Order: sequence, then C-alpha cells, then structure tokens
Amino acid sequence: MNNKITIFFIFFALSIQNFSAKAQEDKKDIPEALVFETHHEGTFHGVKLRYKAIAGEIHLKNAEGEPVAALWSTSYIKEDPNPSKRPVTFIFNGGPGSASVWLHMGVFGPKVVNVDSDAKKDDGAAPFEVIHNDLALLDITDLVFIDPVGTGYSKVIGKGKNEDFWGLTEDARSIAQFMRMWITQHQRWQSPKYIAGESFGTTRAAAVTAALEGGGQAMALNGLILISQALDYQGSTSVHDNIASYFTYFPTMAATAWYHGKAGQGKKLEDFVQEAREFAYQVYLPALYQGNQLSTENKKVLSSRIAYFLGLDPEYVLRSDNRILTSRFKKELLRKEGKTIGTLDGRYLGEEGDQTADRPTLGDPSSYGIDAAYTAALNDYFARTLKVQMDRPYLTSNGSIGSKWNWRPVPEGAYWEPSYVNVARSLGESMRRNKDLKVLVANGYYDLITPFLDAEYTFARHDIPMERVKMTYYEGGHMMYNHRPDFEKLVRDIREFMGR
Repeated sequence: MNNKITIFFIFFALSIQNFSAKAQEDKKDIPEALVFETHHEGTFHGVKLRYKAIAGEIHLKNAEGEPVAALWSTSYIKEDPNPSKRPVTFIFNGGPGSASVWLHMGVFGPKVVNVDSDAKKDDGAAPFEVIHNDLALLDITDLVFIDPVGTGYSKVIGKGKNEDFWGLTEDARSIAQFMRMWITQHQRWQSPKYIAGESFGTTRAAAVTAALEGGGQAMALNGLILISQALDYQGSTSVHDNIASYFTYFPTMAATAWYHGKAGQGKKLEDFVQEAREFAYQVYLPALYQGNQLSTENKKVLSSRIAYFLGLDPEYVLRSDNRILTSRFKKELLRKEGKTIGTLDGRYLGEEGDQTADRPTLGDPSSYGIDAAYTAALNDYFARTLKVQMDRPYLTSNGSIGSKWNWRPVPEGAYWEPSYVNVARSLGESMRRNKDLKVLVANGYYDLITPFLDAEYTFARHDIPMERVKMTYYEGGHMMYNHRPDFEKLVRDIREFMGR
C-alpha cells in the first residue's frame, strides 16, 4: 500500500511539474506588450499644449483570459490634470487590410505628410515632406489611432488565429474590446466618445457601434465621423446587372468629366452635379429598369444625354447599352490623351502602355501616386519622433486579409445567402437606441469607389434619423484631405460637428 501511495505521489508531482513547465513554455511564447511613451508640445488651432504619445501594444484576450492578439495603437493624450470628461476620438482606416496610416499621416495626426494638393505630381521617391499639423484636433479631443489585427504592427499571439479577427463581426468585436480596455485603462468612461473611420472603416464604425451596445459593458458613442462611407455595398459595387450602381456612380463620373474639361463647361461644379443628380433620379433610373423595353429611338436619345454628362462618345455609350462601368469610364474618358483616371480620386491621372485595354492595367494612380510618401513618412516618424523600436515591419496594408475575410453577418452554421454587405440599418437602430448618437458623412465629388450619391441613397432608405445626420461635400476624392482646401474644410466641419 505504501508503495502505491509513493508511486501515486511521484506521478502527481511529475504531472504538476510538467503542467508548470508547459505553462512556463506557453508564457514564453507570449512576449510582454511593448509600449513606447514620449512627451511633446505643440500649438494646435492657436492653443499651445503639452501632450504625451503612447505607441504600443495591448493584449486582447479570449473568454478564458488568454492573450490572443497584440493590437497596436497610437494615442495622443493632452496632459490634463482632470481629463475624465475630455472627448476622445478613436480612428481607423478600412480595407479590410489597411492600417490607420492614411488618417494618421493625412489629416488627424500632429504631423502630416505633404503630397501634391492638385494631384498633378506623383509622390516619386524619398525624401518626402512632413509638416507640423497646426489643424490637428488635439486642442479639443484626444486621438487614438487603431491598427486592426494583421495591419500595422498588430498580430495574433498565443492561441489566437487570424480567422478569430478577419471578419465583419469578428473585427468589430475585437475593436470594441480594445476600446473598452483603453477607456478603462485611462479612466475615461465619462468622456464623450467618437469614432472616425474611412471607407471600410465606416462599415467597421457602424458594426463597432452595435458591438459596444452589448457584451455586458454598454458603451454609448456621441458621434461617428464617416469619411467616404461604405455602409451598403450595393451602391458602391460597379458591376453589370447591379442597376443601383449605374445610378449611384453617375453624378461622380459627371463631376470627374467636369473636372477634366470634358463636360459641363461654363457651369459651376455644384450646379452641374445637381443637374446630373436630377437626371439620374428622374430619367436614368427609370430607363435602367425598363431595359430593352425602351425603343431603339429612346435608347439613342438616352445615350446622347448620358454622353452630355459623362463626356463620352454617344456611339460608345450606345454600344455599352447605356450602362457605363466605372472601370471602363476611367480608361475611356481621356483615351485620346493616353491618360487613365484614378479610382480613389478621379483628379489623378496615370499613363499606361496598353492603350487598347477597356480598363486600367497599372492599378490606381491615386493610390500609387501617394503610398510611398505615406509609408516612408510614418516609419520615419515612428522611429525618430515616437522612438518606436520594433523587430517586424509596419504593414500599411495587408493584401492577404481580403481574400480570407469572413463577410457573414451571422454565426457559422446559421443559414445565410450571399448578398451585398449592409450595416446601414444596424446604424439606424443604434441611433434610435442612443438619442445622442449623431453622424457626420464626408463625401468627395471625385471619389470613384464610394460615390457621394450612394451615401445619399443609403441614408435615405434605411430608417436612419436624418435630423442627426450631417452630409458634407468636398472637391477631392476618397481621401479628400489630400486636397489642401478640403483638408481645412474637413477639419472645420468636424470641429463644428463636435460642437467646438
């Protein structure tokens, strides 16, 4: 009997030892979160202030309390003896797969990269100009830039898996968890809270707003700043057989044709856009639904009117069955000049070797015309100013995320048919549950990926309380802040939206 007891305790001790060793091994696999804190001072909107920058990781945990992701953020916090009720704004870009570099170094951060405001010059190669942003909002709100998992320095750790974060609901859940952790860590539950998102970041903003309402820690937001909104993807998906897209993109293509001197000459941009908007609603949309029920003569009349607005050859329009895809428009508008129109911003032009293609072949000139400047500026700023030292690259974008993204709005196993992504009605429901939630929608006239008419069309039909929605318009594109007059106007509009 004594031998059996001895053997039992030996096995028990070995088990404890193995368990302890395994726990230590698992712990070694999860390094401590890296955080870099620096202190600065600057003048913003004429107000001189001191602020600290906190760039670093925070560990997101699963239901068992185990770290599953190291999420990177950059926070700018005013040194204030009583910050408990000072506003805080959480900021992220889109993709899916984009880090927050664009809004960080484009308009919101204390330093911004200076690209050609008139979209005439490619950014070229280093060195690039980085300037003090005297219009940064630090005088009225703290700023928190978030890089979702798989972007920037953010990555999965421990037992975490990419699929736990790469999805519409998964992503929203992780960002909501981070926001609650940040608010708790900095004791800011009484602070007014805003989200600023761009492109898919606006999709994320609506999804995060809904996620924050549950989870046993309800957090109500004061406002959403939606830059180049994408709440209902039907109106921002230019493909054949999607009738809504021919309609929603039409005024944006007209505005772009106006900008390049191919249509509406002698008229103000806003007047020509309104003319195109009325034509789209009153004439074009009914004709699209009639389709081949239109007579040949009526089709010819329609093609002439479309050509008037879009600056294209009426015969080309007719051959296209009066349905112009944006990909073809970008190649066709300036084909004779050998130029290709940008997607994110129709002001940008590219020169391509293949002049016979029916769509751009080199990519988006409004993207490759600025991305090197943004990437270099952020990396240099992190290293030199914020003293960040990391052993892995900062990914401004991650192309592998999109193909693995889970767009299902329902849990695995629940029935769901593929459809256009749509979080607009969810936003309307959140606004009705929170009487103080208001929304600013910033639209660029030359945005050929999320057109401004789509914003109007989306907000008009999803039971959204429009008395708390403010629509603003800019003579730029998707990233309208790359156009300096729009940079200044956007900041003014945001300050007014925040009541400052």
